[in-house]
Amino acid sequence: MTLISAGTVVFGGSALDAVSRPGWLDINGNRIVACGSGAPPRAVDVDFPDGVVVPGFVDMHVHGGGGSSYSTDDPDQIARAAEFHRAHGTTTTLASLVTAAPEVLLSQVRALADATQDGIVAGIHLEGPWLSSARCGAHDATQLRDPDPAEIDSVLAAADGAIRMVTIAPELPGADVAIERFVDAGVIVAVGHTDASYEETKRALQLGATVGTHVFNGMRPLHHRDPGPALALLEDARVTVELIADGVHLHPALVHQVAVTAGSDRVALITDAMAAAGMPDGMYQLGGLDVQVTGSVARLRERATIAGSTATMDALFRTAATGLESASDVALRHAVAMTATTPARTLGLDDVGALRPGMAADLVVLNRKLQVRAVAKRGVLTAGPPGT
Repeated sequence: MTLISAGTVVFGGSALDAVSRPGWLDINGNRIVACGSGAPPRAVDVDFPDGVVVPGFVDMHVHGGGGSSYSTDDPDQIARAAEFHRAHGTTTTLASLVTAAPEVLLSQVRALADATQDGIVAGIHLEGPWLSSARCGAHDATQLRDPDPAEIDSVLAAADGAIRMVTIAPELPGADVAIERFVDAGVIVAVGHTDASYEETKRALQLGATVGTHVFNGMRPLHHRDPGPALALLEDARVTVELIADGVHLHPALVHQVAVTAGSDRVALITDAMAAAGMPDGMYQLGGLDVQVTGSVARLRERATIAGSTATMDALFRTAATGLESASDVALRHAVAMTATTPARTLGLDDVGALRPGMAADLVVLNRKLQVRAVAKRGVLTAGPPGT
């Protein structure tokens, strides 16, 4: 048993969404067995009197970090990327793969399926290859293809249940059948990298799509006579809206407005980070494409398209907690929802995303500046990144 006390605890979730000052958590093994406000019920084992304890971050869209990528069949590289983000508070990672040739994709899926089985990542997100060539962003346009039932079955078989989410452009030939096939397999379908119309997007939602992949980025823009996919995704209460709140992909005012209008229970902040996250400026790769990072902004070398981000979830949490609300307790609750509770619920992960009895002991300890001081995954407490 380990009793943790902190100056502030944000429990998250729908049942315990209060901000307690002070608060405490009692951990037995890898689970939370009790929690509460005020004075702890017994002697404290670990005390963070100036700390802010929040649920471990859940990043449902990330390609790599710390110099390593998930688009690989190298298990060591996969583990290094996950370890880098864990030090920044991400205790649950959905590893995202970019578009690749069929045989390469299958090899990467198998490697990530093993990593899922080992608990290194929480599953696989296929961001490609079934995307729009007009909105492909930093994907290899030469490898884009229409959804094919045989390839889908091969990918699902290789993953052995590890695929949790797939991004599809719903206007592609065969997309309707693909969406239904993935939904039937228990896979979350996201709409993204798409030139779909408003009506085509609504059709995808009717078929079972429930997520908007980094909304506004990689999709037909909003127009007053042609609202496109963004409006269809935002107006449907069943849809979780991914936002890359790194200050590069979206204007902060847009992030604020979506968070207010859609609500933090529908917004999932994502890093969309690639291998360059946490690394110096220079040349990197994303799915075989050359990426130049300058001033921490990643762009394809050939056409200057934004190529993922170099963000970490703790940075996004600080943005949400300090920039979206003026009342600190309200801001903390919304920040926890968008970085933990909402993505966990969207992915069907019922033991993470909040701090309450029976949940996994996944938590982040932040200092007064909301920088990561320590991280616990399944009850094992480790230090945050160097310099905090």
